[in-house]
Amino acid sequence: MIRAARALRRMRKRLDEAGSAVIEFAIAAPVLIIMLLGIWDMGHMAYVIAVLHGAVQEAARADTLETADTTKADAYVENIVKTVAPGATVKGVRKSYYDFADIKRAEVWNDKNSNGVCDNGETYTDENRNGSWDADVGSTSNGGANDVVLYTVTVTYTPVFYIPFMSSKNAARTLTASVVHKNQPYALQAKYGSAAGTCP
Repeated sequence: MIRAARALRRMRKRLDEAGSAVIEFAIAAPVLIIMLLGIWDMGHMAYVIAVLHGAVQEAARADTLETADTTKADAYVENIVKTVAPGATVKGVRKSYYDFADIKRAEVWNDKNSNGVCDNGETYTDENRNGSWDADVGSTSNGGANDVVLYTVTVTYTPVFYIPFMSSKNAARTLTASVVHKNQPYALQAKYGSAAGTCP
């Protein structure tokens, strides 16, 4: 009789422990699943960044040649990125400059009022020959022989892994990769323009 009572107590204790394990799992499982999804999401984003940078560098190398085909280079980057980020929007922009020191430099102008903008009849030199003053002297193209080109690709994609209860983490993401390259000296490099202009 005593043995039966002890066995019954042991059985009840095991059932209680099994019940508490189920409750503990029910509490811990959602947290664990969210953590795993977050880790996978971060790993996927790091992979997309690495693939994007590699593709941009490869396209930029191809763009340095006289026979460069920028449309083909952009398509190459887009195809590579879309293999790891399905449905991504990929946009490439090139700005060409005479020298590395000119990157993101404003066209030369007489800043009489010292406000950092060409306005109020101030005169400028139309270095990129587009008929207006620009805060960035670069031309939107792959440039010519010996020109320096800043190639920037922007990718917008929706994360592959959905993380519950974190709507901001599931929104579309934007990644950017840039590379600067110098075109090969396959001809004489064109100089900047020297025509004068007046800002409104």
